[in-house]
Amino acid sequence: MAKARAIVKRRQSVQNIRKITRTMELIATARFKKALDRATEAEAYTRKIAELVADLGATTLTVSHPLLEVREPVKRSLLLILTSNRGLAGGYNGNVIRVTTRAYHDYQAEGIPIALEVVGKRGINFLRFRGIRADATYTQFEDRPQFDEVEELANKYIALYIRGEIDKLDVAYTQFVSMARQVAVVQTLLPMTTSSVGEAGPSVRQAGPPSAPGAPAPARKWERAPYEFLPDPKSILEEIVPVSFKVRLFKCFLDAAVSEQIARMVAMRGATE
Repeated sequence: MAKARAIVKRRQSVQNIRKITRTMELIATARFKKALDRATEAEAYTRKIAELVADLGATTLTVSHPLLEVREPVKRSLLLILTSNRGLAGGYNGNVIRVTTRAYHDYQAEGIPIALEVVGKRGINFLRFRGIRADATYTQFEDRPQFDEVEELANKYIALYIRGEIDKLDVAYTQFVSMARQVAVVQTLLPMTTSSVGEAGPSVRQAGPPSAPGAPAPARKWERAPYEFLPDPKSILEEIVPVSFKVRLFKCFLDAAVSEQIARMVAMRGATE
């Protein structure tokens, strides 16, 4: 009789846990949809800014801006790591930490001093466990990063780069590719190259020879219409390059937020099932 009661109690415990994980899955799903909407809106804005910079680059203007200055050799680098404050997100944080560790060891092997700044309690705890000192930590971003908060961080990095206190800025985060694919990457944001500033348009498929008579004609690649820049291209470039950097950094935060909710949603679904 006591064994039967233990079985019933065990079964009730499992059912209660299932309710909890199911609820957490639903919460993650709702947060994911909101985060995806914000990332989609930011993607459109980023694309338009990048198209404008690409148009500027297509002119006869000699592109010159402190954030475009490539410094060789790199004497000091800064790595920003984007992790989450909460766990129960599968391998989300582990993947970011893995690429971070690889990049950190690469810099050490090259003898380049590197400063580490970490967003999220999970990344902070990892560095503390490994005995690695973080130069700055941030826990205020949560899963709804605000542009104003990210802009403060971006302004700090712009000032550091212009003053020559850092020669390179990398960001380790999870890039959102699709619902089925999120990739932990280390992306260089500073220095900004003219190609990276202007890359936003969809890739154009190269036309090949027709496969058979009557096959549909390949899509034509339309040339951009000429623009008149007022007051002048140089003034616009001086404004648009810092804005482009801020938007790209913000996009990293948004991608990380979307990827975190997807990972948590999948993890809780697996736990429920």
